[in-house]
Amino acid sequence: MGVAPAVGIAMTSRILAGLFGILILSPAAPAFAQQRFAVIIAGATGGEEYAAQYTAWTNDLEQTLTGRLAFDASRVTVLSETDESGKAASAANVRRTIATIRQSMKRADLLFILLIGHGTFDGTDAKFNLVGPDLESSEWASLLEPLPGTLVVVNTTAGSFPFLEKLSGSRRVVITATDSVAQRFDTVFPEYFIKSFLNEASDLDKNGRTSLWEAFAFASAGVRRHYQQRGLLATERSLLDDDGDGVGKAVADKGADGAYASRVYLDENLPGAAPTDEELLKLLQRKSLVEAELDELKIRRAFLPAEEYAKEFERIIIELAKVSRDIRARAKS
Repeated sequence: MGVAPAVGIAMTSRILAGLFGILILSPAAPAFAQQRFAVIIAGATGGEEYAAQYTAWTNDLEQTLTGRLAFDASRVTVLSETDESGKAASAANVRRTIATIRQSMKRADLLFILLIGHGTFDGTDAKFNLVGPDLESSEWASLLEPLPGTLVVVNTTAGSFPFLEKLSGSRRVVITATDSVAQRFDTVFPEYFIKSFLNEASDLDKNGRTSLWEAFAFASAGVRRHYQQRGLLATERSLLDDDGDGVGKAVADKGADGAYASRVYLDENLPGAAPTDEELLKLLQRKSLVEAELDELKIRRAFLPAEEYAKEFERIIIELAKVSRDIRARAKS
Protein backbone atom coordinates (compact mmCIF):
# COMPACT_ATOMS: atom_id res chain seq x y z
CA MET A 1 0.00 0.00 0.00
CA GLY A 2 1.35 3.45 -0.90
CA VAL A 3 1.90 6.31 1.52
CA ALA A 4 -0.91 8.47 0.10
CA PRO A 5 -3.66 5.85 0.49
CA ALA A 6 -2.47 5.08 4.02
CA VAL A 7 -2.56 8.75 4.97
CA GLY A 8 -6.01 9.10 3.42
CA ILE A 9 -7.33 6.15 5.41
CA ALA A 10 -5.83 7.50 8.62
CA MET A 11 -7.37 10.95 8.08
CA THR A 12 -10.74 9.43 7.26
CA SER A 13 -10.61 7.35 10.44
CA ARG A 14 -9.80 10.41 12.55
CA ILE A 15 -12.65 12.39 10.96
CA LEU A 16 -15.16 9.59 11.54
CA ALA A 17 -13.94 9.18 15.12
CA GLY A 18 -14.38 12.89 15.71
CA LEU A 19 -17.86 12.91 14.29
CA PHE A 20 -18.75 9.87 16.37
CA GLY A 21 -17.48 11.65 19.47
CA ILE A 22 -19.61 14.70 18.69
CA LEU A 23 -22.69 12.53 18.27
CA ILE A 24 -22.03 10.79 21.59
CA LEU A 25 -21.41 13.99 23.55
CA SER A 26 -24.12 16.13 21.97
CA PRO A 27 -27.71 15.81 23.22
CA ALA A 28 -29.99 14.35 20.58
CA ALA A 29 -32.45 16.87 19.20
CA PRO A 30 -35.98 15.62 18.53
CA ALA A 31 -36.62 15.01 14.86
CA PHE A 32 -39.90 16.88 14.87
CA ALA A 33 -39.87 19.31 17.81
CA GLN A 34 -43.29 20.89 18.15
CA GLN A 35 -43.62 24.64 18.00
CA ARG A 36 -46.56 26.07 19.92
CA PHE A 37 -48.21 29.31 18.87
CA ALA A 38 -50.95 31.22 20.71
CA VAL A 39 -53.16 34.13 19.73
CA ILE A 40 -55.34 35.87 22.32
CA ILE A 41 -57.88 38.27 20.84
CA ALA A 42 -59.86 40.53 23.16
CA GLY A 43 -62.29 42.34 20.90
CA ALA A 44 -64.32 45.52 21.19
CA THR A 45 -65.40 45.96 24.81
CA GLY A 46 -68.40 48.26 24.63
CA GLY A 47 -67.81 49.79 28.06
CA GLU A 48 -65.38 50.30 30.95
CA GLU A 49 -66.78 47.37 32.94
CA TYR A 50 -66.17 44.98 30.08
CA ALA A 51 -62.78 46.53 29.34
CA ALA A 52 -61.55 45.82 32.88
CA GLN A 53 -62.80 42.23 32.79
CA TYR A 54 -61.39 41.48 29.34
CA THR A 55 -58.03 42.96 30.32
CA ALA A 56 -57.89 40.79 33.45
CA TRP A 57 -58.75 37.60 31.53
CA THR A 58 -56.27 38.46 28.78
CA ASN A 59 -53.44 39.13 31.23
CA ASP A 60 -54.19 35.97 33.22
CA LEU A 61 -54.14 33.82 30.10
CA GLU A 62 -50.97 35.39 28.70
CA GLN A 63 -49.17 34.85 32.02
CA THR A 64 -50.41 31.26 32.18
CA LEU A 65 -49.21 30.51 28.66
CA THR A 66 -45.75 31.98 29.10
CA GLY A 67 -45.44 30.78 32.70
CA ARG A 68 -46.95 27.45 33.66
CA LEU A 69 -47.39 26.21 30.08
CA ALA A 70 -43.91 27.41 29.03
CA PHE A 71 -44.86 29.00 25.69
CA ASP A 72 -42.12 31.00 24.00
CA ALA A 73 -43.24 34.59 24.59
CA SER A 74 -42.27 35.48 21.02
CA ARG A 75 -44.91 33.03 19.78
CA VAL A 76 -47.73 34.46 21.89
CA THR A 77 -49.64 37.30 20.21
CA VAL A 78 -52.15 39.48 22.05
CA LEU A 79 -54.56 41.73 20.16
CA SER A 80 -56.92 43.97 22.12
CA GLU A 81 -58.83 47.23 22.15
CA THR A 82 -55.86 49.57 22.19
CA ASP A 83 -54.65 52.78 20.58
CA GLU A 84 -51.52 50.97 19.33
CA SER A 85 -52.44 50.21 15.74
CA GLY A 86 -50.16 47.19 15.46
CA LYS A 87 -51.65 45.55 18.56
CA ALA A 88 -55.32 46.42 18.00
CA ALA A 89 -57.85 43.61 17.64
CA SER A 90 -58.69 44.60 14.09
CA ALA A 91 -59.53 42.41 11.12
CA ALA A 92 -56.31 43.52 9.40
CA ASN A 93 -54.17 42.53 12.38
CA VAL A 94 -55.95 39.20 12.74
CA ARG A 95 -55.25 38.40 9.09
CA ARG A 96 -51.65 39.53 9.39
CA THR A 97 -51.05 37.47 12.55
CA ILE A 98 -52.50 34.26 11.10
CA ALA A 99 -50.58 34.77 7.84
CA THR A 100 -47.31 35.20 9.75
CA ILE A 101 -47.88 32.03 11.75
CA ARG A 102 -48.80 30.10 8.61
CA GLN A 103 -45.41 30.91 7.09
CA SER A 104 -43.50 29.00 9.80
CA MET A 105 -46.08 26.51 11.09
CA LYS A 106 -45.47 22.83 10.32
CA ARG A 107 -47.74 19.80 10.55
CA ALA A 108 -46.29 18.84 13.94
CA ASP A 109 -47.01 22.29 15.40
CA LEU A 110 -49.96 23.61 17.40
CA LEU A 111 -51.86 26.89 17.25
CA PHE A 112 -54.13 27.93 20.12
CA ILE A 113 -56.59 30.79 19.54
CA LEU A 114 -58.87 32.20 22.24
CA LEU A 115 -61.48 34.88 21.59
CA ILE A 116 -62.70 37.12 24.43
CA GLY A 117 -65.47 39.64 23.95
CA HIS A 118 -68.86 39.98 22.33
CA GLY A 119 -70.41 38.02 19.51
CA THR A 120 -73.47 38.55 17.35
CA PHE A 121 -75.64 36.53 15.00
CA ASP A 122 -77.51 38.17 12.13
CA GLY A 123 -79.69 35.21 11.23
CA THR A 124 -77.22 33.90 8.67
CA ASP A 125 -73.74 34.02 10.15
CA ALA A 126 -72.06 34.80 13.46
CA LYS A 127 -69.48 37.50 14.05
CA PHE A 128 -66.83 38.13 16.65
CA ASN A 129 -66.82 41.85 17.47
CA LEU A 130 -63.44 43.33 16.57
CA VAL A 131 -62.14 46.89 16.70
CA GLY A 132 -63.58 48.19 13.44
CA PRO A 133 -65.11 45.85 10.84
CA ASP A 134 -65.85 42.35 12.16
CA LEU A 135 -65.03 38.95 10.72
CA GLU A 136 -67.83 36.44 10.21
CA SER A 137 -67.36 32.78 11.18
CA SER A 138 -67.14 31.85 7.48
CA GLU A 139 -64.28 34.35 7.06
CA TRP A 140 -62.52 32.85 10.06
CA ALA A 141 -62.89 29.42 8.45
CA SER A 142 -61.25 30.60 5.22
CA LEU A 143 -58.47 32.30 7.14
CA LEU A 144 -57.62 29.20 9.20
CA GLU A 145 -58.18 26.55 6.53
CA PRO A 146 -54.58 26.54 5.14
CA LEU A 147 -52.94 25.95 8.55
CA PRO A 148 -51.12 22.59 8.53
CA GLY A 149 -50.86 21.73 12.23
CA THR A 150 -53.13 21.04 15.17
CA LEU A 151 -55.60 23.88 15.69
CA VAL A 152 -57.40 24.72 18.94
CA VAL A 153 -60.00 27.50 18.78
CA VAL A 154 -61.91 28.59 21.87
CA ASN A 155 -64.62 31.19 21.27
CA THR A 156 -65.82 32.33 24.69
CA THR A 157 -68.50 34.76 23.48
CA ALA A 158 -72.28 34.52 23.60
CA GLY A 159 -72.43 34.42 19.80
CA SER A 160 -69.98 31.56 19.52
CA PHE A 161 -72.18 28.57 18.64
CA PRO A 162 -72.06 28.93 14.80
CA PHE A 163 -68.25 28.89 14.93
CA LEU A 164 -68.45 25.20 15.89
CA GLU A 165 -69.85 24.14 12.53
CA LYS A 166 -67.73 26.54 10.47
CA LEU A 167 -64.34 25.78 12.03
CA SER A 168 -64.52 22.04 12.78
CA GLY A 169 -62.23 19.69 10.91
CA SER A 170 -59.50 17.09 11.11
CA ARG A 171 -56.93 17.61 13.89
CA ARG A 172 -58.98 20.45 15.31
CA VAL A 173 -60.50 21.12 18.71
CA VAL A 174 -63.22 23.77 18.62
CA ILE A 175 -64.86 24.95 21.84
CA THR A 176 -67.74 27.41 22.10
CA ALA A 177 -69.22 28.95 25.23
CA THR A 178 -72.78 28.49 23.97
CA ASP A 179 -74.80 25.81 22.20
CA SER A 180 -77.41 28.02 20.58
CA VAL A 181 -77.68 31.39 18.84
CA ALA A 182 -80.47 32.15 21.33
CA GLN A 183 -77.90 32.38 24.14
CA ARG A 184 -76.95 36.04 23.96
CA PHE A 185 -76.06 37.00 27.52
CA ASP A 186 -72.46 37.69 28.52
CA THR A 187 -70.58 34.53 29.39
CA VAL A 188 -68.47 33.51 32.40
CA PHE A 189 -66.93 30.54 30.57
CA PRO A 190 -63.58 32.29 29.87
CA GLU A 191 -62.92 32.81 33.58
CA TYR A 192 -63.18 29.10 34.38
CA PHE A 193 -61.47 27.91 31.22
CA ILE A 194 -58.40 30.04 31.94
CA LYS A 195 -58.37 28.90 35.58
CA SER A 196 -58.36 25.25 34.51
CA PHE A 197 -54.66 25.39 33.59
CA LEU A 198 -53.74 26.60 37.07
CA ASN A 199 -55.95 24.30 39.12
CA GLU A 200 -54.76 20.75 39.80
CA ALA A 201 -58.39 19.61 40.09
CA SER A 202 -58.68 19.90 36.31
CA ASP A 203 -56.15 17.07 35.85
CA LEU A 204 -58.69 14.25 35.95
CA ASP A 205 -56.35 11.36 35.11
CA LYS A 206 -53.58 12.72 37.38
CA ASN A 207 -50.83 12.50 34.76
CA GLY A 208 -49.53 15.95 35.67
CA ARG A 209 -51.03 17.68 32.62
CA THR A 210 -54.36 19.23 31.67
CA SER A 211 -55.71 18.18 28.28
CA LEU A 212 -58.14 20.28 26.27
CA TRP A 213 -60.95 17.93 27.25
CA GLU A 214 -60.07 18.25 30.93
CA ALA A 215 -59.95 22.06 30.65
CA PHE A 216 -63.34 22.00 28.92
CA ALA A 217 -64.85 19.74 31.60
CA PHE A 218 -63.42 21.88 34.41
CA ALA A 219 -64.75 25.09 32.85
CA SER A 220 -68.18 23.57 32.18
CA ALA A 221 -68.47 22.49 35.81
CA GLY A 222 -67.38 25.94 36.96
CA VAL A 223 -70.06 27.58 34.84
CA ARG A 224 -72.75 25.26 36.25
CA ARG A 225 -71.71 26.04 39.83
CA HIS A 226 -71.59 29.77 39.05
CA TYR A 227 -75.27 29.84 38.16
CA GLN A 228 -76.34 27.25 40.74
CA GLN A 229 -74.78 29.17 43.64
CA ARG A 230 -76.68 32.27 42.55
CA GLY A 231 -79.96 30.45 42.17
CA LEU A 232 -80.08 31.19 38.45
CA LEU A 233 -80.81 29.11 35.39
CA ALA A 234 -77.68 28.88 33.27
CA THR A 235 -77.75 31.12 30.20
CA GLU A 236 -74.76 29.38 28.62
CA ARG A 237 -73.90 25.79 27.80
CA SER A 238 -70.49 25.12 26.28
CA LEU A 239 -69.77 22.64 23.49
CA LEU A 240 -66.66 20.86 22.19
CA ASP A 241 -66.09 19.36 18.75
CA ASP A 242 -63.00 17.36 17.87
CA ASP A 243 -64.21 14.76 15.36
CA GLY A 244 -64.83 17.20 12.52
CA ASP A 245 -68.60 16.74 12.20
CA GLY A 246 -69.41 20.29 13.32
CA VAL A 247 -71.98 19.11 15.88
CA GLY A 248 -70.12 19.01 19.17
CA LYS A 249 -71.32 18.00 22.59
CA ALA A 250 -71.59 19.33 26.12
CA VAL A 251 -69.90 17.56 29.01
CA ALA A 252 -73.14 15.83 29.99
CA ASP A 253 -73.87 14.60 26.45
CA LYS A 254 -72.93 11.23 25.02
CA GLY A 255 -71.01 11.06 21.77
CA ALA A 256 -67.65 10.61 20.08
CA ASP A 257 -66.36 14.12 20.73
CA GLY A 258 -63.69 14.33 23.39
CA ALA A 259 -61.47 11.41 22.35
CA TYR A 260 -59.03 13.58 20.38
CA ALA A 261 -59.17 16.54 22.77
CA SER A 262 -58.21 14.16 25.59
CA ARG A 263 -54.81 13.75 23.92
CA VAL A 264 -54.21 17.38 22.99
CA TYR A 265 -52.24 19.46 25.49
CA LEU A 266 -51.08 23.08 25.43
CA ASP A 267 -47.98 22.38 27.50
CA GLU A 268 -44.80 20.73 26.26
CA ASN A 269 -44.70 16.97 25.85
CA LEU A 270 -41.64 16.56 28.04
CA PRO A 271 -39.66 13.30 28.09
CA GLY A 272 -40.83 11.13 30.95
CA ALA A 273 -44.30 12.69 31.12
CA ALA A 274 -46.91 10.18 32.21
CA PRO A 275 -48.96 8.86 29.28
CA THR A 276 -52.70 9.15 29.14
CA ASP A 277 -54.47 6.08 30.55
CA GLU A 278 -57.24 5.83 27.94
CA GLU A 279 -59.45 3.48 29.98
CA LEU A 280 -59.12 5.53 33.15
CA LEU A 281 -59.80 8.71 31.19
CA LYS A 282 -63.03 7.25 29.78
CA LEU A 283 -64.18 6.41 33.29
CA LEU A 284 -63.27 9.87 34.54
CA GLN A 285 -65.14 11.45 31.64
CA ARG A 286 -68.15 9.29 32.46
CA LYS A 287 -67.94 10.47 36.08
CA SER A 288 -67.93 14.08 34.86
CA LEU A 289 -71.06 13.39 32.81
CA VAL A 290 -72.88 11.87 35.77
CA GLU A 291 -71.84 14.73 38.07
CA ALA A 292 -73.11 17.18 35.47
CA GLU A 293 -76.45 15.33 35.41
CA LEU A 294 -76.63 15.62 39.19
CA ASP A 295 -75.92 19.36 39.10
CA GLU A 296 -78.58 19.92 36.46
CA LEU A 297 -81.10 17.82 38.40
CA LYS A 298 -80.54 19.96 41.50
CA ILE A 299 -81.20 23.08 39.45
CA ARG A 300 -84.47 21.58 38.12
CA ARG A 301 -85.60 20.34 41.53
CA ALA A 302 -88.03 23.21 42.08
CA PHE A 303 -89.83 22.35 38.83
CA LEU A 304 -90.17 18.58 39.39
CA PRO A 305 -92.68 16.56 41.44
CA ALA A 306 -91.03 15.20 44.59
CA GLU A 307 -91.45 11.57 43.50
CA GLU A 308 -89.86 12.18 40.08
CA TYR A 309 -86.97 14.07 41.63
CA ALA A 310 -86.30 11.28 44.15
CA LYS A 311 -86.35 8.64 41.41
CA GLU A 312 -83.91 10.56 39.21
CA PHE A 313 -81.68 11.37 42.17
CA GLU A 314 -81.46 7.69 43.15
CA ARG A 315 -80.61 6.65 39.58
CA ILE A 316 -77.82 9.19 39.28
CA ILE A 317 -76.35 8.43 42.71
CA ILE A 318 -76.24 4.70 41.93
CA GLU A 319 -74.53 5.39 38.58
CA LEU A 320 -72.06 7.71 40.30
CA ALA A 321 -71.23 5.05 42.88
CA LYS A 322 -70.64 2.45 40.13
CA VAL A 323 -68.32 4.60 38.06
CA SER A 324 -66.44 5.72 41.20
CA ARG A 325 -65.91 2.05 42.08
CA ASP A 326 -64.58 1.32 38.59
CA ILE A 327 -62.23 4.30 38.80
CA ARG A 328 -60.78 3.06 42.11
CA ALA A 329 -60.29 -0.40 40.65
CA ARG A 330 -58.58 0.97 37.53
CA ALA A 331 -56.31 3.24 39.57
CA LYS A 332 -55.09 0.23 41.61
CA SER A 333 -54.41 -1.97 38.57
